[in-house]
Amino acid sequence: MTKKLAPIVLFVYNRLNCTKRTLEALQKNELASKSELFIYSDAAKNENDLEKVAKVREYIKNIDGFKKIIIRKRKANTGLAGSIINGVTKIVNKYGKIIVLEDDLVTSRYFLRFMNEALEAYENEPRVASIHGYIYPINNLPEAFFIKGADCWGWATWNNKWSIFERDGKKLLDKVKKKNIERELDFNGAYNYTSMLKDQVEGKIDSWAIRWYVSAFLKNMITLYPGQSYVQNIGFSKEGTHTKIKTNLYKINLVNKFKFSKIPANEDFVSQKKIENFFISMKMSFFQKIKFKITSYCK
Repeated sequence: MTKKLAPIVLFVYNRLNCTKRTLEALQKNELASKSELFIYSDAAKNENDLEKVAKVREYIKNIDGFKKIIIRKRKANTGLAGSIINGVTKIVNKYGKIIVLEDDLVTSRYFLRFMNEALEAYENEPRVASIHGYIYPINNLPEAFFIKGADCWGWATWNNKWSIFERDGKKLLDKVKKKNIERELDFNGAYNYTSMLKDQVEGKIDSWAIRWYVSAFLKNMITLYPGQSYVQNIGFSKEGTHTKIKTNLYKINLVNKFKFSKIPANEDFVSQKKIENFFISMKMSFFQKIKFKITSYCK
């Protein structure tokens, strides 16, 4: 690896145990000691969160294992979306590229290596919006593949690609409707991305990720995914911002080896179909669980 490594930006809030697991895994990464780490700590949004935020801030001030650590403590609560959008924009515009994590993502020791090598390999590919570290528990995927859009569970991008990000969800939704691509956006109806965008526009959810996905999708841009996951999401609990239902549907085994080869930057429709089928099975599994709980309760 010849070029300068991308800075890592980690966004934390009030989940001390998740933050510890995220940072402990990141410290074990091969390239951690050579990487700069920026930690953005959002301020408490209410009195109930004051102590939890304080505990997280006390923990992160003693972190080591990286080339350089810069901690940014926000004085006022900006919310998840505002914190990520502003933090990513500032760092990526200064450094040209960025690796982004939230406080509920445990990484493989090869995560940083995968991200940095892919960033270097696809920097000059105009259609590649980002690199993603997580992939769903799906069998028989290729070593790596591209699908349209962008994603949010451990990802990386460049300043010129992040520049396509549209903050205004209504503008995005209007374009989606004008192009009549709701079904395509939703993996042929398998996942409710359009509904998520509507919820963001109506203020029901505070999501930056849906706007990133749709921004890239509308530009016909693609994201690189690994065939085996470098990231595990541990945030499915009542403490999560958008993941309050506890579930094992997204649970994977982290990849324990590293192999990276550049592939052509083209959509892989076979892998996309497998993800679509996973979304369908996930939806069926979810409703089966709900039905079981209702039936059990009624009895």
